[in-house]
Amino acid sequence: MPQQTPKQFAESLSGLIERVTFFNEENGFAILKVKAKGHRDQVTVVGSLPSVSAGEWVTAEGRWIQDREFGLQFRAEMLASTAPTTKEGIEKYLGSGMVKGIGPVYAKKLVDKFGEQIFEVIEKESARLEELDGIGPKRRKRIKDAWLEQKVIRQIMVFLHSNGVSTSRAVRIYKTYGEGAIEKVQANPYALAKDIHGIGFKTADQIAQKIGIPVDSLIRACAGLSHVLIEATGDGHCALPLELLKDEAASCSWWTTRL
Repeated sequence: MPQQTPKQFAESLSGLIERVTFFNEENGFAILKVKAKGHRDQVTVVGSLPSVSAGEWVTAEGRWIQDREFGLQFRAEMLASTAPTTKEGIEKYLGSGMVKGIGPVYAKKLVDKFGEQIFEVIEKESARLEELDGIGPKRRKRIKDAWLEQKVIRQIMVFLHSNGVSTSRAVRIYKTYGEGAIEKVQANPYALAKDIHGIGFKTADQIAQKIGIPVDSLIRACAGLSHVLIEATGDGHCALPLELLKDEAASCSWWTTRL
């Protein structure tokens, strides 16, 4: 059994989600039971995801903590799930309630018939699903739509993670922007500071640098000036003289290119 790890030493963990003990659809907070590599018993993983189902493969980065009430847990700072690839995982995934109307019985039938190719069948040849008794056009469409939605969510999370966004913030971005999250962030990452609770200008600026917004770009200058004005309102001001505004913006520690 692993010992509690000091916060500064992040660890990684990966494995099959056996059970979703708790999931909050509003903020993505999840408590998972995971059959993890290198661990004989199931481990408890706590973190945030936009959606999650039993049977998915999860990867996590974080640290072990000893919770007074629930015991040893892996507290994930970064958490990502991928579609299962084994028959066991696929059957658990499809039977987990991810698709309304597809429970454990139909999940087993689908996997027995199509094996590991079931997701490719759903995505590219969904009409073949109707070869199973009890699956008609409406149920087939629900299955396909649910699978495509999960695929879009994963693409969004990969994009945000690769640009330095933590999982909890990525969940908030997805919940706010939905399927258009990638396009919205690419178009104006500074809008995150205005639209997403918990993301300020500095974080938005870091994301902007990651996706290639030049430090001397007009969009960054406008966002920086707006940030200074918002900060000034917190001090009771309703306006700032132009020269003072410029000086305040240029003197900020985050500002590397003078206005």
